[in-house]
Amino acid sequence: MLAGASTPLPKTLEELLPPDLAGAIDGLDVLSRKVLSGKLPGERRSKRRGRSVEFDDFRQYSPGDDPRTIDWNIVARLDRLIVKLFREEEDLGLYVIVDVSASMNAGTPNKLAFAARTAMALAYVALVNQNRVTIATVGGSSGLKRMMPLRGRAAVHRVGAFLLEQMSEATKNPSREKEPGKAFAAQMRAIASEGSLRGVLVVLSDFLFDGEAGLGFLTPAIASGGLDAYALQTLAPGELDPSSDVERGLIGDLQLEDVETAKTLAVTVSPESIARYRAVLEEKIDLLHAGCAARGVAQMVVNTSVPVRDLLINTLRRAGALA
Repeated sequence: MLAGASTPLPKTLEELLPPDLAGAIDGLDVLSRKVLSGKLPGERRSKRRGRSVEFDDFRQYSPGDDPRTIDWNIVARLDRLIVKLFREEEDLGLYVIVDVSASMNAGTPNKLAFAARTAMALAYVALVNQNRVTIATVGGSSGLKRMMPLRGRAAVHRVGAFLLEQMSEATKNPSREKEPGKAFAAQMRAIASEGSLRGVLVVLSDFLFDGEAGLGFLTPAIASGGLDAYALQTLAPGELDPSSDVERGLIGDLQLEDVETAKTLAVTVSPESIARYRAVLEEKIDLLHAGCAARGVAQMVVNTSVPVRDLLINTLRRAGALA
């Protein structure tokens, strides 16, 4: 880390989800291209055919088909047994996983605050559209923490309370993981072991560790066609370009401390060392991108200076996660 926490974390639901943000995203909806073959207002339709109120197609009767699906009008006209097919309504889930490790509570604007606001905004979009929402936090000193699935606008306050509590806990008891990548992998394995991942899953983390292995536990659900997964690599402007922090004193001989391991390192910050840092960061981002692509996860770098509204309305809607 090059910069410690410098902006306060949200303390109330209104700070987490300002009214103007809620109003701007109120018309959005969660979309999974892998689960849904079409969408009508208030409905979720899957590629799986079954019994519901919405007609889809005809096909010839096969032994074992429900006789109640036979279209007797066609039988009378064509003297052939034809059954009606219907679209089965699909319960679309949204899973949002927020990294609350010590490295996230840093940067200007603060990465943890940005991730929590993004998680809250995504949950709001899903809840007002009657989607099933699960929120989890990873990387904290208490390990994996998650809420039971929620649905409906009334659950917005419960999601907000959970995120505020987890941020407060992360601040009071910051994580001290020597191998954060392994801890992340174990927690992602626990999430994937539930075996019911369908819909859209979003991970918000700076991924300043080897995160590909942890994301690999999502591969079976992705390969089955039931899950769209997104890794939003959340980085502060000063991490993407340390030269922007020169005015805040990031220059010359400094003693830097790792916020997770508490290890210190004496460095000389100069244009040359910043250039080397940029090259290493770009390499790490490229490795994460390649690892995610191999696992079917959409990875994108998110600058915390970007308004959450723009992230949802522009970036995530273009990516196909929202509509």
